[in-house]
Amino acid sequence: MNNELRETLWFKSSKSGGGKECVEAAFLVGGKVGVRDSKNPAGPAHVFTAGQWDAFVGAVMAGKFDLARG
Repeated sequence: MNNELRETLWFKSSKSGGGKECVEAAFLVGGKVGVRDSKNPAGPAHVFTAGQWDAFVGAVMAGKFDLARG
């Protein structure tokens, strides 16, 4: 992970329940969004453009990734 992401303010969802195994997100310069695994903060992070993030969140909200949907 580059230095820019290390110095970023990462946060967990208020719906995460406060557990240690969460996804963390960060709002980055230029409207980008970073996502990483809280168990491995020094590990890789995914960076989405605003459009990519909006599409991902929309797909999640629409249930596109629900395993039960088959």
